[in-house]
Amino acid sequence: MANYSDRIKPIDYGIHTYLENLLKRNYQIPTFQRNVVWDEQNVKKLWDSIYKFYPMGSILIWKTDIKLQNHRSIGGHIIQNEDISEYQYILDGQQRTTALLTSLYGGKIEGKDDFDPTIYVDLTIQDENDTDDESYNQRFLFWYEIDDRNGTYLRNKSRMEKYKKGLIVKLQDIKHNYEEVEEKLIELGLKYKDGERRRLRKIRSVLDNYRISFIELKGIQVAQVCQIFERINQEGKPLDIFDIVVAKTFRPESKEAKGFYLRELIDNFRKECDGNFKDIDDLTYLQIIATIINQNIEDSRIYNITERYLGEIKTEQIEQVWEETKKAILKLFDFFDNHLHLKGPALIPFRYFYMVLASYFYENIKPDYDLLKKYFWFYSFHNDELLRNTTHLWEHVGFLNRAKKGEDVKFPKFIIDKNVIRTSSYHSRSRISRAILSLFAYQEPRDWQYHDRHVLSEVYYILTDHPNLHHIFPVNFIDTNRNYGENVNSLMNIAYLTQITNLQISDQNPINYLKKYNGSTFEEVLKSHLIPLKILEWSRKSKLPSNALDDFIEMRTEIILQKLKSYLSGIDIEVIDTK
Repeated sequence: MANYSDRIKPIDYGIHTYLENLLKRNYQIPTFQRNVVWDEQNVKKLWDSIYKFYPMGSILIWKTDIKLQNHRSIGGHIIQNEDISEYQYILDGQQRTTALLTSLYGGKIEGKDDFDPTIYVDLTIQDENDTDDESYNQRFLFWYEIDDRNGTYLRNKSRMEKYKKGLIVKLQDIKHNYEEVEEKLIELGLKYKDGERRRLRKIRSVLDNYRISFIELKGIQVAQVCQIFERINQEGKPLDIFDIVVAKTFRPESKEAKGFYLRELIDNFRKECDGNFKDIDDLTYLQIIATIINQNIEDSRIYNITERYLGEIKTEQIEQVWEETKKAILKLFDFFDNHLHLKGPALIPFRYFYMVLASYFYENIKPDYDLLKKYFWFYSFHNDELLRNTTHLWEHVGFLNRAKKGEDVKFPKFIIDKNVIRTSSYHSRSRISRAILSLFAYQEPRDWQYHDRHVLSEVYYILTDHPNLHHIFPVNFIDTNRNYGENVNSLMNIAYLTQITNLQISDQNPINYLKKYNGSTFEEVLKSHLIPLKILEWSRKSKLPSNALDDFIEMRTEIILQKLKSYLSGIDIEVIDTK
């Protein structure tokens, strides 16, 4: 292992040294570096900074023996090199590198097929004063700003005349053909002290002497590279461990082996899936794969789902488990969607549920759905968050794997705080709030106006990150009638309804709007929302008692507790109340 002093090493190179090394294919650009977003003004400002000897920011280089999937070219120049033992990856600086390389050597910019990125310098533009910061736009030019199209483009006529005289010069010629460039100026009668020749000398000095700062990382693990990249790259997209694993596991097509591309593998899987769970993030997919590798491949060395170990996943390991993993994930999505009636990932209380349950479904032809439901409700509602870290994760994986093997498994004591249920609010976006909304969805609630209609259509999970929620005691109604209670945003005061019904109810007194829906089947509809029928009795009497909201919340809390007790039958349950 490298000494600490060698792990992060600042260094600098001249512009041409760097670009020559790039063209010699001594640097690589991994594919997690996105395509260049070309901005002409930014390129000009970059050269203006160099012209003024301002620092242009460090370029981050990672030296490693790890082979990643690389971009083949940069700005049309081939840079891929297969025959090296140590790779030097540009982690941060692709935009600046592309700008420098194409400014001097030309090239092709993706999406701008007819654009010439070569930079020219107008030597007649005087150096600006301290308050003028716009002259760079006239000093540094692209060819389309010079070309007068054989005299037909009058806007560029004066610049074309200067170009023909040698007063506008290609930047590359100043570096490589300086004597010829200067000779043209001498032929124009310009003296050594004249502004054009002074600026020409200044630009040559800049090209000869400007140093680019680099930070070289060596002997550093993948996970550390991600953290360093994220902290240094303040303005760009953070480097994701998924991106590195995609690049690291990439294998091109050859006669000896078929190609492998993890991003395409997962994207194709998403295309084959129905519903909304397919849109879970890339990291979750990767951690599911890592969990299954951990459990099913001996000596995999994937001891956890943290970045440290995700970066060690091998192409062959993914290939070994992928076909059965796909089946496991499909069963997982089906469990959430069709067994628990959750129409999207926004309501899942713990994201580690994905890894635990996918591991259980892996190569499992007879999953015990009654056990899984009990497992889901137990850990979603338990007073302690018992699936909040990777230690818990592996305990849960082991628990369900024992059940998968046919062993008798026993849940520990279930503890629930009544006050946590009573005071829960959707706005907190907490684990318990998602659990309660999941419980409401599990009942397959029906619409209050059309009693045979289920309200949980997928549209609510597509258009927003939470379903269409209705306050049973409307917010504005309680705001003007505080004697009924104040905890109006408690989830005990929330129900799923269609948008049409929700709009019809608006801010009405509940005893008024409930009368409109009261029919022979309305009691069953309210039960599908776990709503106490007492509110219907108040409506029929056309009178709300004082503290009606508080009483309603208390009754609904008790209904939820009784429902959970029925789902967790056979488990030792303790209800506490910290009110």
